[in-house]
Amino acid sequence: MSSSSKLVAVGLQLLALVLAVVGALAVGALLLLMVGADPVKAYRAMFLGPLGGRYGATELLVRATPLLLVSLGIVVSFRASVLNIGAEGQIIAGAVAGTAVALAIPQWPGWMLSPLVFLVGAAAGAGWGALAGWLKARLAVNEILSTIMLNQIALHLSTFLIRGPLMDPAQTAYGAGYPQTALLPRQVWLPRLISGSRAHVGFLLAIVAAVLVFVLLWRTVVGYRLRAVGAGPEAARYAGINVGHYLVLAMALAGAFGGFAGVVEVVGVHHRLLDGISAGYGFSGIVVALLGRLHPLGCLPAALFFGMLVLGADMMQRAVAIPAAIVMAIEGLVILSVVSTDFLVSHPERLLALAARLARIRPSRRLKEAAR
Repeated sequence: MSSSSKLVAVGLQLLALVLAVVGALAVGALLLLMVGADPVKAYRAMFLGPLGGRYGATELLVRATPLLLVSLGIVVSFRASVLNIGAEGQIIAGAVAGTAVALAIPQWPGWMLSPLVFLVGAAAGAGWGALAGWLKARLAVNEILSTIMLNQIALHLSTFLIRGPLMDPAQTAYGAGYPQTALLPRQVWLPRLISGSRAHVGFLLAIVAAVLVFVLLWRTVVGYRLRAVGAGPEAARYAGINVGHYLVLAMALAGAFGGFAGVVEVVGVHHRLLDGISAGYGFSGIVVALLGRLHPLGCLPAALFFGMLVLGADMMQRAVAIPAAIVMAIEGLVILSVVSTDFLVSHPERLLALAARLARIRPSRRLKEAAR
């Protein structure tokens, strides 16, 4: 395909994306009118709020950081053809393990304790993910079922620990019983990117992780074998690749990124373990990975876009005082419309026909070349 044809193909993909988003926003506008809200004011708050000031821009980085880390793990597992739905549990496992270590040895200096907290958190997430990978490789257990069950186990185990052995002693002494741990020692807190904001250096770590995942998948033998297993397990087995080994490895790597994200949330944002620390990042990370077309570098703009969407939805709710259900519905419509464009992008002949139908013209030779 020539360079001009590639530009035309990219243009068609952007056209499909814009049409899908506009359609979703139009439906959302009807929902807003039904509840008596001003769609223009609501959408201004949703899309300009996150980018219109210092607070919005820094909060956008805070939201995008765990999304990017989790999506990188999803990319690794999906590239190996393992449907990891367990990032939520892996985040919790990492957050609990990292917090427990930080609280157990608070006297250690930061240059020793901080790497240890990250290492233990990532290892806990990796172990949680590897368990599902091992069940799939050895016992042919469906990974969707196993990871969903592991999510529930991690959630209830975390709840037990936060309300029991790991509960803040001050909460116990005062009888408040709020489910949270004590503050972690200050030497493990991540430095702020911008003073006076919640943005922390975890965002920079996530960018570095995205580059490392790209190198792993496309510049190393291990990455090549992971992708080969995902492209065709039987062919990979015939080529001498231990498919079961790489299935477990893919899930362990995915879990490690989930656990790392959990630690980043604790030491970067809250500085203690809270009930519901994940805030749904495990499931949102799947959407981000799909938006990024399962490419580690594509996940970066996807995480920023999704973070803007989530933050903008919160701002829209406050700006026009609408029910949270309406906000979630509009947010879901936009996400669904963006993800659904993958079908048209992966079937360029249909995208070509749609563009021609909209323009009421016959497809030109250049468009046909782009579709091929």
